[in-house]
Amino acid sequence: MASGDQDRSKCCFLEWMRLQEQTLSELLRALNPSQPETELTLLIQKGVEQFQHYVDQRSQLANADVAGFFAPTWCTAWENSLLWIAGCRPSSFIRLVYALSGLELEEFLLAGGGSPVRLGELSARQLVQVDELQTRTVKEEEKLSAKLAGLQEDVADQPIAAIVKGLSRVGETCGELDRALDEHEQALVAALVEADKLRLNTLKELVGILKPLQAADFLAMSKKLHLCIHELSKKRDQRHGRGDQGN
Repeated sequence: MASGDQDRSKCCFLEWMRLQEQTLSELLRALNPSQPETELTLLIQKGVEQFQHYVDQRSQLANADVAGFFAPTWCTAWENSLLWIAGCRPSSFIRLVYALSGLELEEFLLAGGGSPVRLGELSARQLVQVDELQTRTVKEEEKLSAKLAGLQEDVADQPIAAIVKGLSRVGETCGELDRALDEHEQALVAALVEADKLRLNTLKELVGILKPLQAADFLAMSKKLHLCIHELSKKRDQRHGRGDQGN
C-alpha cells in the first residue's frame, strides 16, 4: 500500500475510533429509564449513520489498495487475528446481545429486582426475531467465507501459477502478473464491500428489533468493548516489542 493510501486509511480508522469514544460518552449519559425515547432514537440513528459513513469511506479507500484492510497496520496484532474479511463477524453483534442479556438479567436477580434492566428484558417475540436474524446472518457469513476461500485458492492456481513459473528470476517485473494480481485485488474489494454491507444490515436490523433503551445499551457496550480491546491489545503489542499501532 502506498504511504499516501495507508495514511488515509489509518486516518479513517482513527476518526472512526474518535467517534466511537464520543458517541459512547453520549450514550452512557443517556442510558437511564427517564430518558425520552426521542433522544435515544436520535442517538441510535446517529450511531448507525456513523457506521454507514465509515463503511462508505472504507469502500472508496479499498479501491485504491485493498490489501491493507485485510492486515491493517493501524490495528494491533491481536485485533488482526480476530478479523473476518477485514472486520468483525456480523454475527458477533448478535452474540453480544445474548451475552449482555444474560449478564444483565443475572445482575437484576442478584439485586433483588431493584435495578433497571435493559437487554435483560428481551421479550419472547424479540428473542425469536434475534434468533432468526442470527440464522440468516451466519448463512450469509458462510457464503462470503467460501467466496474468500476461493479467492485465496486462486492465487496459487491458474493463471497466476503459470505466469510465475515462466519468470526467469524472483522479483522480475511482469505486466501479466501485475494484471492478474489487480484482478485479484478487485475481487477482494468486492468481498470487503459485501462483508461491510452484511455488517451494516445486521446492525440496522438488530437495533430495529430492540427497544430504544435496549438498542442504546447494546450500541454503548459494543463501542466500549471495541475501544477496550483496542487499548488493551496495544499494551500487549508494546510488551512484545511490536510498536504502538492505532495512534
